[in-house]
Amino acid sequence: MENMQAVNSFVAAYLKKKGFKEAEQLLEDIQSKDSAPVDFHNDPELAKFIHRFSQSEDDVARYQDGYSKLRSWAYGSLDLYKHELLRVLYPVFIHSFMDMVAKGHLQEARTFFKAFREDHELMHSRDLQKLEGVLSQSHLEEMEFSRSLRQSKVNIKICQYSYDLLLQYLHKTQSIAMLGVINEHINFQVFSGQPSSISDDAEVVTLIGSCQDAANQLNQKEIHWGLLEDSLEERLEKAGGLLSDSEKTEEENKEGDVDETKKRSIEGGKQGASTKESKKEKALNATTKNARLEASTTSAAPRVKPKLPLPLMSTEVEQSILEDLRNCVQLSSVALPSVSFYTFLNTHNGLNCSSISHDGSLVAGGFSDSSLKVWDMAKLGQQGGSSNLQVENDSSSSEQVLGPNGGKRSYTLFEGHSAPVYSATFSLLGDFILSSSVDTTIRLWSTKLNANLVCYKGHNYPVWDVQFSPVGHYFASASHDRTARIWSMDRIQPLRIMAGHLSDVDCVQWHANCNYIATGSSDKTVRLWDVQSGECVRIFIGHRSMILSLAMSPDGRYMASGDEDGMIMTWDLSSGRCITPLMGHTSCVWTLGFSCEGSLLASGSADCTIKLWDVTTSTKVPRNEEK
Repeated sequence: MENMQAVNSFVAAYLKKKGFKEAEQLLEDIQSKDSAPVDFHNDPELAKFIHRFSQSEDDVARYQDGYSKLRSWAYGSLDLYKHELLRVLYPVFIHSFMDMVAKGHLQEARTFFKAFREDHELMHSRDLQKLEGVLSQSHLEEMEFSRSLRQSKVNIKICQYSYDLLLQYLHKTQSIAMLGVINEHINFQVFSGQPSSISDDAEVVTLIGSCQDAANQLNQKEIHWGLLEDSLEERLEKAGGLLSDSEKTEEENKEGDVDETKKRSIEGGKQGASTKESKKEKALNATTKNARLEASTTSAAPRVKPKLPLPLMSTEVEQSILEDLRNCVQLSSVALPSVSFYTFLNTHNGLNCSSISHDGSLVAGGFSDSSLKVWDMAKLGQQGGSSNLQVENDSSSSEQVLGPNGGKRSYTLFEGHSAPVYSATFSLLGDFILSSSVDTTIRLWSTKLNANLVCYKGHNYPVWDVQFSPVGHYFASASHDRTARIWSMDRIQPLRIMAGHLSDVDCVQWHANCNYIATGSSDKTVRLWDVQSGECVRIFIGHRSMILSLAMSPDGRYMASGDEDGMIMTWDLSSGRCITPLMGHTSCVWTLGFSCEGSLLASGSADCTIKLWDVTTSTKVPRNEEK
């Protein structure tokens, strides 16, 4: 009887809360006439369920009790299914915490958070640091990360038997609070067969804004990842310029090797030594030849038509680029590149980004004082400067760049932004620079006139990255407003807006054929977009923290992405799958770049190291060895 009265009071309170006045009045009339609680269908189980649900609405301690029991049950499960069941704990934990905050039980929520956060520190420390800042209901609504979590379901991969075990436990224990959290915030991807591997845990709690089936269907779209038809690389390949030069060099080396070997054997009589040396040289030549063959296979990429009208290039520029391509050195793990370093001095932690022109003649830096500064490498070390350069001479406050010979050179100052500059990029010929800023604008500068030409306004929030396309004229931007945009130099409004990420778009990169752009986001995903339609054609899932850097291979087949935890992942664009993770950095990977023939990948990190990776090995062998 007492139980039935509690059920009636809860139903009345629920009707009042939802504004069903007529139903509430009707229930009161029935109760006053019968002077006895209404028996709902004469079903004691239903009454018991409603009574338990009413308690779970009011009793916040049920979250802590329910989660604690679910945690104990998951850790006590059979090893075969344990790692799948443990995946459920993290989303249940964070949503239970946010539910408690939303209901106003702030102190209990903090106690709950501190009691169980240690379980998830290893995989989700960055997210926990963000959630730790949720101290009120208003924080829950205002914080972008928590709002994204509340609005999207988490996808969890689980086998059928593990799924059945979980449902059986929830119904058996009648854990209504946990069942409610799981039903509202988790989307299970149930499959038949054996449990998935532990390595799949990296995909847990990745926000993609849709169910996994939709993401899988999206990744089935056809990608034309090849190079552009009639490109300069293709013309050079048809002309045989690069191959003939290489063959000549190889033949000359062979003739020289034979002559040297003969001289050594005649003069010194040290046949054994000369034989060993000749073997080494043959081995090196063979390795170099293999590297050259591997590099030449990248030119076998399929040819595709451009989706954007491409700008015309003058004959002089074409000849200059072709000459550079002919003179390119074929790099590999046995033919590493030479390195030239420049150091910015006295920046006072104000340098946010830097960029080098394609010919290496100019270096640009974006600063927190809203300035963009450019150094001319040809005049590095010379005293004074060219009369047509705008130069600051206040050595006490100005930044200077130190070259290999120890000389110093003042910079050309570009002023126009009203907030910190976070990205700068040179055009193909180095005659233009694009910069993006927290002031929500993108500015186009002329290095010939040393002046600002255009201010592009379209984003409503800070613009974190901007990148010129490989052919110039077009550029892409990435912003805090969760969109990426495609622009052309001759228009002040964007041509396309790419919307789909659930958090900041932190970096953007063009595909080699200019038909696609890739975007990396704080939602831990990388997306590939078609520039013609503006549609997302790939979602790459696997990172455990925000994406900070992207790079495209020269043949357009592969992509590399670096995140805040120091992980680098290489992807096959056609399949959308991760080829191999490159592990070695211990902090943020801020920049990535492929060598011109695509055999090496360079990465720069906040751990104060630059690493070179043998990409040809990593794309063939599952395990990658750091080079």
